[in-house]
Amino acid sequence: MPRANEEIEVLLQEYADLIAITGGDAFRARSYEKAARAIGGYHTDVATLDAKGLKEIPNVGKSIADKVSEYLTTGQIAAVEERRQSIPAGVRELMTIPMLGPKKALLLYQELEVASVDQLLDAIHQERLRDLKGFGPKTEENLLHGIALMQKAGSRILLNAATESAEQIVAALSEIKGCEGCAYAGSLRRMRETIGDIDILVAAKKSAPFMEALGSLPYTAEIIAHGEKKTSIRTTRGLQIDLRVLPPDSWGGGLQYFTGSKAHNIRTRGIAVHLGLKLSEYGLFDAESGKKVASRTEEEIYERLGLPWIAPTLREDRGEIAAGLRGELPDLVMEKDIRGDLHTHTDLTDGLASLEDMIATAAERGYSYYAVTDHAPDLAMQRMTREKMLAQRKEVRALDRRHKGMRLLHGTELNIGPDGDVDWPDDFLAGFDICVASIHSHFNQSRKALTRRLIRACENPYVAIIGHPTTRRIGKRPGIDADFDAVFEACARTGTALEINAHPERLDLCDEDILRAKRYGVKFAVNSDSHSTTHLPYMRYGVATAQRGWLTKDDIINTWTLTRLRRFLRPGT
Repeated sequence: MPRANEEIEVLLQEYADLIAITGGDAFRARSYEKAARAIGGYHTDVATLDAKGLKEIPNVGKSIADKVSEYLTTGQIAAVEERRQSIPAGVRELMTIPMLGPKKALLLYQELEVASVDQLLDAIHQERLRDLKGFGPKTEENLLHGIALMQKAGSRILLNAATESAEQIVAALSEIKGCEGCAYAGSLRRMRETIGDIDILVAAKKSAPFMEALGSLPYTAEIIAHGEKKTSIRTTRGLQIDLRVLPPDSWGGGLQYFTGSKAHNIRTRGIAVHLGLKLSEYGLFDAESGKKVASRTEEEIYERLGLPWIAPTLREDRGEIAAGLRGELPDLVMEKDIRGDLHTHTDLTDGLASLEDMIATAAERGYSYYAVTDHAPDLAMQRMTREKMLAQRKEVRALDRRHKGMRLLHGTELNIGPDGDVDWPDDFLAGFDICVASIHSHFNQSRKALTRRLIRACENPYVAIIGHPTTRRIGKRPGIDADFDAVFEACARTGTALEINAHPERLDLCDEDILRAKRYGVKFAVNSDSHSTTHLPYMRYGVATAQRGWLTKDDIINTWTLTRLRRFLRPGT
């Protein structure tokens, strides 16, 4: 299951919010925010550390280390519980709404007695918020967006958390005697950005050992249903797991059926009916005689339907069946095709690991090249200067000479300002190997202003990649309202790549935007946007999102050789 780091990160971030909402010291609140981020991105599971090891984590002193130890021992932190008791439950519920900060949540409670999401919706529709300082029609619109995001997310979890849980369960069940196959299916196998529950399939002649094992796993909190063919549990993190045990000779049928999607399966069943066949979770059968035609592997089922095997990430009924019948399915990009990561950060700005540690971890991944792209000075909180950046460049060049198997690129992540300007002038930008440009603020500009802002960044000759283009944070912040078709057209015209940000909270661009952008001839970069060594493996989620957008190696600039990549980064040189 997910490391204790993530649980503690959430708890300490909540504590920081509670300090802020109760009028506590702002510096103290900020200290807990920094510690939360540091623990969440730390490379070692904090559950394995002693007090000394905890204090070696950046931004973690004795007081915070003691609180972490307390949580690991008792499952709670007394100081957090005390703060919770001082805040009305309704305010804490309001604080979970994306785009509503703790202070505004408290103000709504104190002034309007709003203590729930439903009451807030009523207050918005009655226009009662407009009498409060700092609230107005635009605020109402933003809150409605935030509530919609929260309701859409519901009990769904991010892709990485679901993947970590599923892989641990698959590993545990695969060790049981009699297991001939074990895999996760459903929306997780299709690598959707959020997951409601997890489907686990096992191929075995006897189901009882697996059903019993699932119920006795240490992270099983509740057995929802227990049967011969299916058992459902709820984990200690509230995630539902559905286990089905199939006869080994029905493995392919079950894997195809339970991977879905529903719309894809309707298409395949329709083809089966047309051929006089019947498709179910047990395989493909002759409709008249009931004789099994194919079932052991997915490949043989698709082949009998007149189709090539279709990658799970494509099974959304977005033309993959027709493309398969025409022999025009794309040769999808794979994680092994990625030659380097072009958007990463170090502790020079808001990263958690040193330059040397980030580079060493990237080298372990077998990359051919790797870019360091710390923030430029317009994000004032990062305190970047020309002198700091030039000093880092000198260090990168020295390290480059030592890493013979992996070339190092020195870059920066520029901030796209409200007018589309970026941080540094052309003469300074010319010294970078690569420039990523991203929007980090002023999200609520008009559609026209946001569109022009992005297009101006594309037109900057030194900007090679637009980072996390829509700025969305899944379940937390909607994407900006820009005319992205115009932006895609500008990217194709100027030769600017669009990022597929692999961080599970972003996955930005999303699959549907990728499909639209590809039609304009845009090139893409799949980057981790790592702020820690533990973030570099997020690349897998970016690649999966690229697959869902039907991308091939040629569509993605960081699958190219360094020579070809350099020509793209500096055309005409």
